[in-house]
Amino acid sequence: MVPPLALDIDGTLTTADGRIDSRAFELLPGWDAPVVIATGKAFPYPVALATFLGLSPDVIAENGGVVHVDDETTLLADLDRPRAVVEAFEERGGEIGWGGDTTVNRWRETEVALSTDADEGLLRRVAAEVPGIEVVDTGYAFHVKSTDVNKGEGLVRAADRLGLDPESFVAIGDSENDVSTFAVAGDSYAVANADEAATAAADVVLDEGFMDGTASVLEALRDGRGPSR
Repeated sequence: MVPPLALDIDGTLTTADGRIDSRAFELLPGWDAPVVIATGKAFPYPVALATFLGLSPDVIAENGGVVHVDDETTLLADLDRPRAVVEAFEERGGEIGWGGDTTVNRWRETEVALSTDADEGLLRRVAAEVPGIEVVDTGYAFHVKSTDVNKGEGLVRAADRLGLDPESFVAIGDSENDVSTFAVAGDSYAVANADEAATAAADVVLDEGFMDGTASVLEALRDGRGPSR
């Protein structure tokens, strides 16, 4: 039997240039256990991905701010304080970035994401002035979010709704925001491109990066083998 999975998207199910790797569509449909997509992206993105993969849309979005399992959606944080931080950041001359692309934050309900081109120092100084707010660097964006939520707490909630122990999950990720997921999952794998925080927190650091690493774990689990380390 295969274990349930908690999978990040960016850097984990993608190629090095940010596309969803086609092997996700070969390995995940028909996975004979729950698959929870746990991401920093806004809620619609993991729901769409799960749907196109033919999976139940069980997702943790916005770094744990949104949990959707079994057609029930729970918002675990509000947008007011993150938005206020970003507004203050802009008033002090900071720019959100994204080249005018408004879709990055259009559907976010619990956090705000800024381009990694944004002034990180200024952003962190402004965020530090607001209790209960933090900036998480995923390598793809700076996420201004509540300290009360994270992917790991989201996985605990998702597992409970699915009637599973979070320790029964295998988690795969690449970034600082996956550390909390690694802490509650039974087995955790950091792909080779993972940042220092994820690498330090994972049970296993893989030799291969991006979907190459993820595929090696999924294939080994499917075939009853231990993933290469």
